[in-house]
Amino acid sequence: MTLSRRKLLGTAAAATALAQAGRGEQKAARPVAVSSANGLRAVELAVRRMQEGADPLDAAIAGVNLVEDDPTDMTVGYGGVPNEDGVVQLDACVMHGPTGRAGAVASLEGVKNPTKVARLVMETTDHVLLVGPGARHFATMNGFGTENLLTEKARKVWLFWKQNLSDKDKWLEPQPDRYPPEVKQFIEEFGWDELRKPQRGGTIHLSAVDGRGDVAGCTSTSGLFFKMPGRVGDSPIVGAGCFTDNDVGSAGSTGRGEANLLMTLERIARTTREKRLQFANGRPNFDISFYAVSKSGQYGSAVMYGISTLGKRRQFSVADASGARKEDCAFLFERR
Repeated sequence: MTLSRRKLLGTAAAATALAQAGRGEQKAARPVAVSSANGLRAVELAVRRMQEGADPLDAAIAGVNLVEDDPTDMTVGYGGVPNEDGVVQLDACVMHGPTGRAGAVASLEGVKNPTKVARLVMETTDHVLLVGPGARHFATMNGFGTENLLTEKARKVWLFWKQNLSDKDKWLEPQPDRYPPEVKQFIEEFGWDELRKPQRGGTIHLSAVDGRGDVAGCTSTSGLFFKMPGRVGDSPIVGAGCFTDNDVGSAGSTGRGEANLLMTLERIARTTREKRLQFANGRPNFDISFYAVSKSGQYGSAVMYGISTLGKRRQFSVADASGARKEDCAFLFERR
């Protein structure tokens, strides 16, 4: 499927413009890969694969697979935080610049690498997006077995969340000195408020440009923490979670998918009117992050807030001939 580049490239244009405005234009010798902060190893592998001659989409997927396979990353693939029923449901999309084709899956269960299934949707069907049982059946037809993606840590975190939902149900809230170690680690990484009232999840996006200037993008996620079964955010939506135009570049996003299905950062901030989604000062109480790489090797990342909920400067991952590293993101607001 070939998509109109100008119609859907708002994400890439906004991300690049905001990055240049906030941090100054960055450019690296191709190949270049840019990713969310959890993709440091991913961009390193993607660049190495492209240096060896791999297609940029093959390189991007290989990099993202590292994170999908990692049970310590609870935002993607195996070990991802489950939905409210304790089931891990994954979303992913891929897009290939040279052909302009894309593939995606949503609410896929039992496959830790949804990006591989998304690529098969792109390569072997005339569809772009398969969801739920249909995506699962397609994966089975293509030889993917059914794996248990719920790790013991994720199960204990989910059960702890259930126990703390309400003081009116039949669960008794555990005492702080009885918290499982896995739960303590989760709270330390994501914060107590994120556990009780999950406003976020996690995602990895990776955009890549090879030495010839061909581009590709890939996004994968386990979605909003403890989401309703069947919930789908922006990650598998071509033009929202990821978009690639071989004449321009590739871009993608992470953060609150429901907001990103609107438009870019300034518009999101301006159009977020529901009080439950606002801080007292009227700004959004969630984050959105964009990542982009141009055909020529320019790269950047822009986020809603420059400081995380844990007080750390927001960063993204990038790799090129100089190696893999993290750099500070451009931002719309300094802090929440």
